[in-house]
Amino acid sequence: MRSFAAARHRFSALAMIAALLGTALVAGLAPAPAYAAPPRASSEADEPAPFDPGSIVSDYNFFNPDAMTEDEIQTFLEERSCVRTDTAACAWEYREDTTDQPVQAVGHCSAYPGAPHEKASRIIAKVAEACTISPRVLLVLLQKEQSLLTRPTESGYLRATGYGCPDTADCDAEYFGFFNQVYNAAWQFRQYTQEPDRAYQRGAVDVGFNPNAECGASTVQIRNQATANLYNYTPYQPNAAALANIGDTGDECSTYGNLNFWAFYEQWFGDPASTPYPAVLGECLNYPAGQACRAPELLPTR
Repeated sequence: MRSFAAARHRFSALAMIAALLGTALVAGLAPAPAYAAPPRASSEADEPAPFDPGSIVSDYNFFNPDAMTEDEIQTFLEERSCVRTDTAACAWEYREDTTDQPVQAVGHCSAYPGAPHEKASRIIAKVAEACTISPRVLLVLLQKEQSLLTRPTESGYLRATGYGCPDTADCDAEYFGFFNQVYNAAWQFRQYTQEPDRAYQRGAVDVGFNPNAECGASTVQIRNQATANLYNYTPYQPNAAALANIGDTGDECSTYGNLNFWAFYEQWFGDPASTPYPAVLGECLNYPAGQACRAPELLPTR
């Protein structure tokens, strides 16, 4: 049975975000002390809005399962510059048998019907639909965790989304496998949303800069559930050195997990914090499947 606790993944299981240009390094199997940094935009005109730790991605962009069709996901995978470093297939050609997953509670993941020899693009599309998570979020997660879209490895497919991977040890083999990883990551994001009373939730929350507590923390005003979900999955924010040296490296306390999520999304899909709805309509209209606003006292507890 899955735990409601955060499925924290190894903070070092992140390759260079320069993989967007086909030059990423492959994440190692052993923990490492630092993240790799995302690239700078090519010109001032291309510069994205500054990284905002309180609103990394909008609820709309996080929870929109219709952001890409299966065919669009397949085309996107084929357009990545894929460099094989072992016998692993590129993501556009990867296939795997999947297993039936039952329907969860109301508002949670719907059933996933398993099938033999499913393409990665189909798995991503079906998981996105079942758990009401954007396929763009899943694609970004696959890249920032294991560089699977540009530098696939056999070990990377086993640990595809970093689910069940603690900061100080290798991943739990129970969750090995591409489908297993993609489904469980989406399941966990849905769980964070349906059970939001966690260490990281909307409001003022102290967020650390590094697994080493001596690196300190600062208060972040988390403004939406999607951003809270990212912090529950990767509980660190970039420090001043990381933000001042985007495209290079920061210092010994710099981490890049959530910064890289933001940077990958921005380069591939545009502003992560964008939303098609005017503020006057209310942020809760952006929740998955039209989930209504609920007063804080009515939110579920653990």
